[in-house]
Amino acid sequence: MKLGIIRCMQTEDYCPGSRDFKTIRERKGAFAGVDDIELVGFINCGGCPGKKVVLRANSLVSQGADTIAFASCIQKGTPIGYPCPFAKRMKDLVQNAVGDKVQILDYTHDAGPEQK
Repeated sequence: MKLGIIRCMQTEDYCPGSRDFKTIRERKGAFAGVDDIELVGFINCGGCPGKKVVLRANSLVSQGADTIAFASCIQKGTPIGYPCPFAKRMKDLVQNAVGDKVQILDYTHDAGPEQK
């Protein structure tokens, strides 16, 4: 898997992405059962309402991503406790832009950063 992660721009002040990286290393959450993972990029959505998500997804694909994961901060609202109200729309836009050749994951990890 060549992975690109799109995260919420609003959570960057609270979270450096450590839980995402740990989850990848430990092959847990969305990465359970995946043997080979190469992280090709980690980028934010561009701000509400996902203004640059398609541009950024295309950038990840141009860097070799065959899988794009929306970080748990988008779908689950961790660590700020507020799931993105634009998550489904962003996912649909990205899927339409990158096509079926790229797998889309709804989240990265199950537990919030406080639940290590």
